[in-house]
Amino acid sequence: MSTHKPLTQQDRLNVLDRPQNLPGWLTSPRVLLAGFVVLHLVFLVFALIVSLNGNAFSDTNIYREWTRIGFDQDALAGGPSPWVYPVLALVPMALAGIAGPGPFFFLWVLMTTVLNGWAVLKLTDCGRNRRAIPAAWWWLGFTFLMGWLGFARVDGLTAPIVLVALAYGVAHPFIASTLLSIATWMKVWPAAIVLALFTVVRQRVQVVVAGLMVSAAAAGVAAAMGAFPLLFNFLTQQGDRGMQLEATFTTPWLWSSVLGVGGSQMYMNTDINSMQVDGPGTEVMSSLMQPLLILAALAATALLVRALHHGVRTGGADRTELLLAGTLTLVSVFIVFNKVGSPQFMVWLGPAVALGLVHHWRSWRTPAIMLIAIAVLTFFIYPLFYNALSHDNPAMALVLTARNALLVVLLLWSARRLYWLGSKRPTDELVPKES
Repeated sequence: MSTHKPLTQQDRLNVLDRPQNLPGWLTSPRVLLAGFVVLHLVFLVFALIVSLNGNAFSDTNIYREWTRIGFDQDALAGGPSPWVYPVLALVPMALAGIAGPGPFFFLWVLMTTVLNGWAVLKLTDCGRNRRAIPAAWWWLGFTFLMGWLGFARVDGLTAPIVLVALAYGVAHPFIASTLLSIATWMKVWPAAIVLALFTVVRQRVQVVVAGLMVSAAAAGVAAAMGAFPLLFNFLTQQGDRGMQLEATFTTPWLWSSVLGVGGSQMYMNTDINSMQVDGPGTEVMSSLMQPLLILAALAATALLVRALHHGVRTGGADRTELLLAGTLTLVSVFIVFNKVGSPQFMVWLGPAVALGLVHHWRSWRTPAIMLIAIAVLTFFIYPLFYNALSHDNPAMALVLTARNALLVVLLLWSARRLYWLGSKRPTDELVPKES
């Protein structure tokens, strides 16, 4: 007589949702560790060589100079670029500069490596959750493709923190909110995820309290470093920016410049080191972007609230799935409706997709594939052929247009998933048919 318990419907769904026909090494914790080490050694060795030559790389040149001249208001105002980050970004810059300007870049990459390691450990439960290991491989592949857009930017430090926060998620909202608030005070984008977390969890007071505590700590850090007047600079420094070359809504003016029709042209805004496009209607479009972003974020939040209320009413609310889908939707809104289209913004999309692959592999394969394609196209845009793009190269304009179109499709996918979660019946399968 068999002693095996019969499979429940949930068990069958879990079996169906696993990655199929993967070679054994792709689910091995040791092989994953080896892959992590090899990938990060590539970046660490390069960073060491650059640092030994007395240099930094990409945006870390600016970070190093800020560190060298000090963090008080007057020094930053006269630095290599206006201070545009939330104030806790000062902390990793200060840590990277603790031994002087020489090893700054190496220490920056080392910090990013440590945070990426923390993210992979949390994602896979220190290698014990073998079902999560393919998602960790996806994260490593995405990290590699994004390259120096992750390893030489503040964005690359915040992304693994966000991944860990999402892994704590609805089960530990205070920890999740604390981590997200820390990341938000380093770079603004995780605020979108705080909104998603606040919407879906039951313990909303914990989310608010954690946010207030971190904000008070951020103000204290700013005061201690003589940078308190810069506390809200990140809200005011972006107001006068025009339409950046890579932004989604800049596409019509991009082609006007490339084709030499309509009077549009690309130019470098030297005050903020940003390539922008100017032409008929760009000032109006620039002024409309902020209200459009707010309206789109409100619409995404409304979809999230609808899905939550439907799930609560029918007794089938999967709050983790709602958090992940809401996160991807809101972060996509922050990118698509942003007049600043910096290539490192693509890093923001990775954490929700990595956790989504762990939670519902079949459902999240679609955005995972799209995001790999977005990362590849972004790699061609920057660093490979940015100079050609900024000089009206039509082939690179086509690459950028394709990348931006994929971003819009990703936003539509995530919004559609939220709509589906707010419409499905309790008897529907865990994995939707359209996936």
